[in-house]
Amino acid sequence: MAKEWILNSAMNRFQLNFKRNVGPTSESIRQCAPKTIDEWREYYLKNVRSREHIESLGKKLYIKITEVIQSEVEEITEQDCIDYLMQLVIDRTFDGYMTEIKTVYGQLEKELGAKIEPARFIVLSSKQDRLVRQQTCY
Repeated sequence: MAKEWILNSAMNRFQLNFKRNVGPTSESIRQCAPKTIDEWREYYLKNVRSREHIESLGKKLYIKITEVIQSEVEEITEQDCIDYLMQLVIDRTFDGYMTEIKTVYGQLEKELGAKIEPARFIVLSSKQDRLVRQQTCY
């Protein structure tokens, strides 16, 4: 599982699975309409990209992982990991939440044709708080 994740992440990062590298796979498999994986393999290697081409992409992927990514991993510090997690958990969660609110407010305003104002909170005295609680509790 970890190996596949590394391979997939690196392949995506370096765009080795892009159409310009592996050809139009979705279109090609529909044109071929294979009944077996062997039919598809034969069609792909004859009509889309050669075995040598795919092997050369595999070699590029290996170099990217063993040289580029490995040297980048060696540069990561414990503090980088702590900072990243703080940014992810606090900053990005907040940014996503604010985007969600703006999106929901925007859709509702468009649907209703009216501006929606955020709720305002007021501080109640303890007597007012007891009255509100009595009226809303079942």
